[in-house]
Amino acid sequence: MKKVIDLDQWNRKEHFEFFNGFDEPFFGITTTVDFTKGYQKIKDFGYPYFLFYLHKSLQAANAIEPFRYRIEENQVVVYDVIHASPTIGREDHTFGFSFLEYIKDFDRFVEMAKLEITEVQNSKGLRHIDSTKRMDTIHYSSIPWYNFTGLTHARHFEYKDSVPKISFGKYTKKHGEMILPIAVNVHHGLMDGYHLGEYLEEFQRLLND
Repeated sequence: MKKVIDLDQWNRKEHFEFFNGFDEPFFGITTTVDFTKGYQKIKDFGYPYFLFYLHKSLQAANAIEPFRYRIEENQVVVYDVIHASPTIGREDHTFGFSFLEYIKDFDRFVEMAKLEITEVQNSKGLRHIDSTKRMDTIHYSSIPWYNFTGLTHARHFEYKDSVPKISFGKYTKKHGEMILPIAVNVHHGLMDGYHLGEYLEEFQRLLND
């Protein structure tokens, strides 16, 4: 479900109109989160690495309202729930798009996600299909081979995109802590650095919980 935001009553009306006219309205940050406690949970309980921090990320994004804003037909809408559309790698070193429904219960989320991942890995091509093109998603990717300090995305500027993009890198051990790199790119007409910071704080809290 979604509802349209009344721009005339929205305190971000001028911010939205200003940044929505940019050729590149996205801004982003590349940083790290402390993955020490999350990593230990994964080791203790045998959780899948990627699905563990993906679920925490989705949970955090759903808790921060601007991450549920989208621009559709020149209107700003807010979704009740958002899901994930991550890239899934295959043995032949290609990848396909996927759709993973956000389910609050982690075990159930993993169960359903594994089915979708298997389907992607047994397919060919990008899988740029209706489910993976949904607006009520976040575009996720993972680069588990490198500990990055910066990241850019391919962008088609004629297509008015408003879906947040979150990427994870290779976690490494530093001064006794496990560090996970993360890059977050969002539409500046829909949120500012403050909201991005709220997401990162909530994501860190959930990893530690």
